[in-house]
Amino acid sequence: MSFEDNAPPPRKPRVFKADDITEDTDFTADDIRDGGAVTSRRSDVPARRLSVNDINRGFRFGSVMLSAMAALASIAAGLWFTRFVSIALERKDWVGWVAFGLMVIIGLALLGIVLRELLGFRRLARLAKLRSLVRATLAKPDVAAERKAVSALLAHYRGRPDLSWGLARVKDHSGDVLEPGELLRLSDRELLRPLDGEARKVILASAKRVATVTALSPIMWIAMGYVLVENVRMFRAIASLYGGRPGLLGALRLGRNVIGHIIATGGIAMTDDLLGQFVGQDVLRRLSRRLGEGAFNGALTSRLGVVAVEVIRPLPYLDSEPLRVREIFNELVRSLRGADKQAEG
Repeated sequence: MSFEDNAPPPRKPRVFKADDITEDTDFTADDIRDGGAVTSRRSDVPARRLSVNDINRGFRFGSVMLSAMAALASIAAGLWFTRFVSIALERKDWVGWVAFGLMVIIGLALLGIVLRELLGFRRLARLAKLRSLVRATLAKPDVAAERKAVSALLAHYRGRPDLSWGLARVKDHSGDVLEPGELLRLSDRELLRPLDGEARKVILASAKRVATVTALSPIMWIAMGYVLVENVRMFRAIASLYGGRPGLLGALRLGRNVIGHIIATGGIAMTDDLLGQFVGQDVLRRLSRRLGEGAFNGALTSRLGVVAVEVIRPLPYLDSEPLRVREIFNELVRSLRGADKQAEG
């Protein structure tokens, strides 16, 4: 037996890159052969490059210090408040009784806020259920199902003095309607059309306030904060008008639904519509720059209000005319032009 018989078979040449050879590459005598190529046992593993994060990585004492300081400040504030309350309640004079009365008022107010939010969510859920019932009735027209939906609508608006005449008319004619869909159309005309008019006034008033504050505010953050607060107030007013009456959290949830509806159905159309209104009427040229910014923010508020009506309305637009942003915007621009002329005068 010769030495050549015991030798391992020659290894095939391999192609490698210069970056594959790192300090961790372990070469042996078998890896280097005469006439062959240098190969690495770890050549199939890509080399990890050193980054800036690796250089800066370490124990951050500053972050630990700030976190500890924030926790200590929170504990100190809590202990101070607890000690203040305990000392105030232990006193038997007027200070202790006043502190006890104020704590009772705070507890009752918190309980009222929680109950109001829960009732607001319940009313919004009732409106959503009513919308689902009406949608199912319109999908499969049936007189019995339509009467059931109208009865639920009448029960929802029962006791509203502003809708007493419309409620009476719907009740009087509910037995005379025999064709499917006509009873819902009657309810749309008699009950929801007056509410649409009031909602239009609410939207226009909010748009005017937003436009005025935006035009007069010297600080951008103040204007943005006011726009947010005004839009939440508008959502609450619109929901209360149609029977929702939500709290703050319910209004924020309604605003989220409005934004989602705009993104899903009319985000691009909203932008095109507003730009078309500005370009068509040349608002930016006829008004000043500040009034132009106010008009644009007012137009956005009008759009949000119109979509909020579509989201919260228990019935779709059957016989009533839908609210249009263009009409509200035209009235807003006329009011801003009048204000601009008075300022120039």
